[in-house]
Amino acid sequence: MNDKIASLLNQQITKEFYSAYLYLDMANFYDEMDLDGYANYYMIQAQEERDHALLFMKYMQNNGLKVTLEAIDKPDKTFETVLDPLVAAAEHERYVTSLINDIYHEAHQAKDYRTMKFLDWFVDEQGEEEDNADSMVSRYKLFGTDPKGLYLLDQEYAARVYTAPSLTL
Repeated sequence: MNDKIASLLNQQITKEFYSAYLYLDMANFYDEMDLDGYANYYMIQAQEERDHALLFMKYMQNNGLKVTLEAIDKPDKTFETVLDPLVAAAEHERYVTSLINDIYHEAHQAKDYRTMKFLDWFVDEQGEEEDNADSMVSRYKLFGTDPKGLYLLDQEYAARVYTAPSLTL
C-alpha cells in the first residue's frame, strides 16, 4: 500500500472518532430537551462511528501499517432547535462520504484492489447514512413541528437498537 493511501486511512480513523464525538454532542443536546428517542438515535450513531474507526484501525493493522491516533477536535456546532442537529448530521454524512470517496479514488489510482474492496462496504454504508439523515430532516419538517408528531417521531427513534457492522476483516 502506498504512503498516501495509508495516510488517508489513518486520517479516516480520526474523522470517524470525530463523527462519534459529534453524535454524542447531538445526543446530549436532545437529552437536555427530554427527547430521549432522538438522544438514543444519536447515541447509536456514535457507537456506529466508533466501530467504523475500529474497522479502519483493524484493516491497517492487518496490512502491517502503523496506526497513529490523533487528537479529536471538539464538535464545533451550536444547536438551538430540534432541527439543527438533524441538518448538521445530514451535512456531516455528505462530508464523510466525500472522505471515503477520496480514499477510494486514491486506491483506484494505485490499483490497490484490496483497499477498494474494503471500502466497498463503507461506500454502501454512507449511502444508507445519507438516506437516513435526509429522511430525518424531511420527516421532522413534515411532522415534527406539531407536538404530537414530534412525540411520535421521538418514540420511533427510541425503539432503535444498535447493530454492529457486518464487515469482517
